[in-house]
Amino acid sequence: MANNDASEKADPWRGKLTPEQYHVTREKGTERAFTGKYWNNKHEGVYKCVCCGEPLFDSSTKYESGTGWPSFWQPISEKKIETETDSSLFMSRNEVVCRNCKAHLGHVFEDGPEPTGLRYCLNSASLDFEERAGSQGREPASKAKPE
Repeated sequence: MANNDASEKADPWRGKLTPEQYHVTREKGTERAFTGKYWNNKHEGVYKCVCCGEPLFDSSTKYESGTGWPSFWQPISEKKIETETDSSLFMSRNEVVCRNCKAHLGHVFEDGPEPTGLRYCLNSASLDFEERAGSQGREPASKAKPE
């Protein structure tokens, strides 16, 4: 028990997050496609950073990309996120991180729908979801048509 207490003091995120959330957000991991909690979520609301609670993406910009990860065509505000070059896995991608706490969220690609042409492909493990009052399930937009 003392070792856990010491490691939580050294890294407070370990005590706040599940092992999967920690791996994804703090070690830049990726959950397997079609396994995350929110890839198929059809409720209306706001997706927040699982680490700090910062509102990042709205369900109105979520769409069905066919990738198995929650996909959005824009964040709530560009001021909520940052992108960094990720050269892991022998390729160059644009990593998306929470501007507030630097949690790894996923990656952004330039193959999304209009009006932005972007696909923010995120890990469910990096997100919390706050459902809007009175929300009922809805069909997400297809890749060709944003909501």
